Amino acid sequence: MITLQNINKTFRVAKRQAGFGRAVKALFSREYEIIHALNDISFTIGDGEMVGYIGPNGAGKSTTIKIMCGILTPESGSCNIDGRTPWKERTAHVREIGVVFGQRSQLWWDVPIIDSFDLIRDIYKVDEKLFKNNLDELTELLDLGELLKTPTRTLSLGQRMRCEIAASLLHSPRILFLDEPTIGLDAVSKIAVRQFIKKLNTEHGTTVILTTHDMQDIEALTERILLIGKGNILLDGSLDELKKRSSERKTLVVEYNGIAPEISEGMSLSEAKEGRLVIVLDPSIMSVSDAITRFAAQTEITDVSVSGITAEEMVAALYKEYRI
Repeated sequence: MITLQNINKTFRVAKRQAGFGRAVKALFSREYEIIHALNDISFTIGDGEMVGYIGPNGAGKSTTIKIMCGILTPESGSCNIDGRTPWKERTAHVREIGVVFGQRSQLWWDVPIIDSFDLIRDIYKVDEKLFKNNLDELTELLDLGELLKTPTRTLSLGQRMRCEIAASLLHSPRILFLDEPTIGLDAVSKIAVRQFIKKLNTEHGTTVILTTHDMQDIEALTERILLIGKGNILLDGSLDELKKRSSERKTLVVEYNGIAPEISEGMSLSEAKEGRLVIVLDPSIMSVSDAITRFAAQTEITDVSVSGITAEEMVAALYKEYRI
């Protein structure tokens, strides 16, 4: 169980204007700005949950993750993870968590991956039998194979990220923090990583906290979303609830033969090509079935597809609503 109550964190940041003269002046007299990264952050995450922690750049996502990992200490508030305070009991805490920062590496750059894994085993004091079992399982599930013999510096980004995830799981953590785990990955690597994370949660009950700007990650992996903006938790709910809250509109793609059907009240035309219309429908004015019936009465319908608001559209609408 993860419980955060009234967490506050500020940073003191030095500022100066551009130019050599101002740079020299700053050596003797600096101006500082106080950045309120987190303001009374409170939430609870249950065992085995997969939660998407989203927000724009600078919202406070990574700061929250670092506090939950024990890397940062807040000015006030409490954080309790399985009975531990992360920054006070770091040694015991890190044995129970795995962390992947998409833009930071825990692998040694010039040595083969397997050597990095051996060093990680020694750092965490992982039992030899458990280490071998975990390594065999992770090698198979993440398709590491020959990568284990390869120095980190020679791997592609997708290959390295698969190894980073494996490295964070060698000690069988109960909680996995993923900060932009699919950043820069190609489509194939993203799918592989998502499938693995979902399987990890299903089979081992691992709690997963995911921060990302890729809404496909959110849709594929999480059911609950925490939205943070300007250091404040703005929303906490399921993806379906947030989609419904953001918009009830439906998008209809209508393919037809013959005369184009006419648009009526409750509809707006998004795209029109010969034999194909993309229409945005307001179900509060006209239902999807009524719209399709109306079209069918006017022309020969060959195909119809209906979709709701996408995760990207939902998040963009929420950012606009909260002005973040």
